[in-house]
Amino acid sequence: MAKHSIDIGRFRILPGRQLALERHDPTDTYPFDAKDGTRRLLKKRARRLYALTELLYAQNRWAVLFIFQALDGAGKDSAIKHVMRGLDPKSTQVYSFKSPSTEELKHDFMWRCMKSLPERGRIGIFNRSYYEEVLVSRVHPELLENQRLPKPLVNGHLWRDRFEDIKAIERYLARNGTVIRKIFLNVSKTEQRRRFLERLHDPAKKWKFSVSDVNERLRWNEYMAAYEKTMRATSTIEAPWYVVPADRKWFTRLAVAAIVIETLESLNLHIPLLSRREHRALRHAKRRLRAR
Repeated sequence: MAKHSIDIGRFRILPGRQLALERHDPTDTYPFDAKDGTRRLLKKRARRLYALTELLYAQNRWAVLFIFQALDGAGKDSAIKHVMRGLDPKSTQVYSFKSPSTEELKHDFMWRCMKSLPERGRIGIFNRSYYEEVLVSRVHPELLENQRLPKPLVNGHLWRDRFEDIKAIERYLARNGTVIRKIFLNVSKTEQRRRFLERLHDPAKKWKFSVSDVNERLRWNEYMAAYEKTMRATSTIEAPWYVVPADRKWFTRLAVAAIVIETLESLNLHIPLLSRREHRALRHAKRRLRAR
């Protein structure tokens, strides 16, 4: 196993660049040759993550949002769970967005996610997000009918308009102290099939399987095209996309941890400095405690 750290820059989608997912290898594990020893490395990363999230909470200046998107079977839940082990619970919030409720459908497509944005000093993790409305809804345009949009707005500019709205919202959030990183877990069709079969053969995992998963596989190319268009249109300096290889779960977890660590380290986090007045108050409190 190589000892080098993961260069997450090679997973980042630069603004304005063309994107072809077929050029991103889902089996990529560079610079590691095998899984051996990576569990210990992930534990080390977890300790670093915990320290950084404590500083984020103490400094109470930045909010951080990580958005996870992927096809079913790519390992979103698994990656989030393993990275979560390294985060301070008091400074972390996780939201999983399923099919929108009746109430949510009465609002704009970003409403339900905007209600769940992280506060300053906290990390928010979105398992799926408002991006579903330019991905699943694009592959299944019949879903737009449930949103009861005014007919004139459902036109040839709908997806372009939504991309512009998303970029505008993310730019606004960035200008107000919310750091956004978006992660696409890139699983191969072959590996997805293997994981689906594993679910069907494992009694403890059968509940995860849905017949609709098989139906969605038939639209694989449509989903890949939708993801390419979405990431190409919405990867910005303020809120970049990362295409992370997802066929080897151990590597996916290390790569996601590396993205989270690099993001937090870029914020120059530190313990808040106390004023002279605050120091005097602490000295007074110490004297009172010692007197009792």
